[in-house]
Amino acid sequence: MTGLVSPLVLPAAVALDWLAGDPDWLPHPVRLMGRAITFSENLLRKSPVPDKMAGGIMAAALVMLTFLAASALVTLAGWPGPGVRFGLETVLIYFCLSARSLDQAGRKVLQALVSGGVEAARQRLRWIVGRQVEHLPAQGVLRAAIETVAENLVDGFTAPLLFAAIAGVPGALVYKMINTMDSMVGYKTPAYIDFGWLPARLDDLANWLPARLSVPVIALAGQALAGRGRQAWETARAEARNHTSPNAGFAEAAFAGVLGVRLGGPNYYHGRKVIKPYIGTRFGPAAVMDIARACDLMLLSTASWLPVCMLVARVL
Repeated sequence: MTGLVSPLVLPAAVALDWLAGDPDWLPHPVRLMGRAITFSENLLRKSPVPDKMAGGIMAAALVMLTFLAASALVTLAGWPGPGVRFGLETVLIYFCLSARSLDQAGRKVLQALVSGGVEAARQRLRWIVGRQVEHLPAQGVLRAAIETVAENLVDGFTAPLLFAAIAGVPGALVYKMINTMDSMVGYKTPAYIDFGWLPARLDDLANWLPARLSVPVIALAGQALAGRGRQAWETARAEARNHTSPNAGFAEAAFAGVLGVRLGGPNYYHGRKVIKPYIGTRFGPAAVMDIARACDLMLLSTASWLPVCMLVARVL
């Protein structure tokens, strides 16, 4: 089957991600996905089709095209020999992972905060969050950085690696297309509340299991890092569903438990104040070095998740 992958491809892809990250000069499939989404949206916006139906057509078409193109590539790569297929699968799955770039982004916010103050940290934070950062206080910057590292552990590593283990390159790339559509059109704004409805629902569905499986992985890493595995588990069980997202609260609550910090709370998105409850309510505010601790926890969690996915790939 073209969808399945050798378990050895997964550590090769993860190693490539850890070593190389996401260099600017490297052509990236996600950029191609972004252009395809923009082109499709512009085309469908000009049609007489209602927004919700237009967004559904876009989502269905791009998911199907991504699956077919990925399956064809893997099949073609198998013709010269298994080595070519192994190399192609490794590179394409590597493109779906972002642990190294997430670690670098979090630490750059920390570096900016320490060397340049709150304003410099806001400018650096602007590149990795969807919320408005113009008036964030220092504590808001800290929370935003930690929350981003926690939440993106799921869609930047846990979920794509699991989909790769289950369905190979097509599974990983289809997940990435769904996630990219959600990040571009899955907003609850007047312009996207209807058009982005199906992409957002698909993203919720795709992340449902990975988000929940991330809790024991973070707890295991948190126990090794800080002896707080039980605290991570208990916080996630008690407060994960406080988040407005059906999935994001699980990783964030587990991180709050390990780090012993309070996350969440109200923020501004696209000029609109969004009231979010706090997560980790019994803990205190974050400290500056909690960003580095969050990055360490994220990286250790990726190392814990890899053997699980290798086992899944071997069983399938």
